[in-house]
Amino acid sequence: MSAAPLDSADGLALGMHKPASGGARWRERMRIRAAIPNWVYVLLSVFGFLLPLLVWQLVAASGWVGALFLPSPGAVVHSFVDWTHNGLSDDTLISIYRVVMGFVIAAVIGVPLGIYIGAYKWFEALLQPINDFVRYMPASAFIPLVLLWVGIGEGSKIAIIFIGVIFQIIVMVADAVRRVPENYLEVAYTMGATQGEVLGLVIWRSVLPELLDILRINMGWAWTYLVVAEMVAANSGLGFQILQSQRFLNTPKIFVGIFVIGLIGLLFDLAFRWIYRLVFPWKRA
Repeated sequence: MSAAPLDSADGLALGMHKPASGGARWRERMRIRAAIPNWVYVLLSVFGFLLPLLVWQLVAASGWVGALFLPSPGAVVHSFVDWTHNGLSDDTLISIYRVVMGFVIAAVIGVPLGIYIGAYKWFEALLQPINDFVRYMPASAFIPLVLLWVGIGEGSKIAIIFIGVIFQIIVMVADAVRRVPENYLEVAYTMGATQGEVLGLVIWRSVLPELLDILRINMGWAWTYLVVAEMVAANSGLGFQILQSQRFLNTPKIFVGIFVIGLIGLLFDLAFRWIYRLVFPWKRA
């Protein structure tokens, strides 16, 4: 018996099960939001760090830019080793303390205010205009007032970081609360929930995943205010050492300070991401 000819539907089905060619697989992985293998992700991440270092080494070795303006990676490593033996750990710990304290105080005050501004129109009318007005003022402009009100102790450094992030936290949390679907609230009221229950069981739980992202972003901003904060009568800290190195033209130490701040900020960011995955596993794509 001769084989029956394939109709068009059979041919289409067979075609759908044909293994994709290398080019097709590459195009599939280049699609928007397409997943890539973990080993490719790690390889690209490492390459993203190594490429700028290679370019930096080549430019420094070429002599196109003077060592005062762009020291070699080797000179930066030597400065790092020297600073490690001369108080880097102490400077790092005091800077972490200032950033974390300023950030935590801002979060403790800013998150509830943001929730109330996003939830109640009368609270929004009272506080959002002044918050939007103040949040565009640079934190460095408050240094004279901070010195006058708080003094020159640790409180002044913490206050600058606090001022730098609290207004951003408030507006971002308020926007997150406004994005909670209205039908969530209507269902809760229909089931007899009180105002406090709607606020705690519906709004709070709805914004909690986004809230953790908001705090992660603002922790990054808190670190960007460190150098400004340590301009205020400081005698230790990473930002203070960067400013001192600038005065004495110690460019390698400036690079070390910048890299250490970046590394610590990255570790905080990874910690927030780890907590997010741990607490909200259902939010993974």
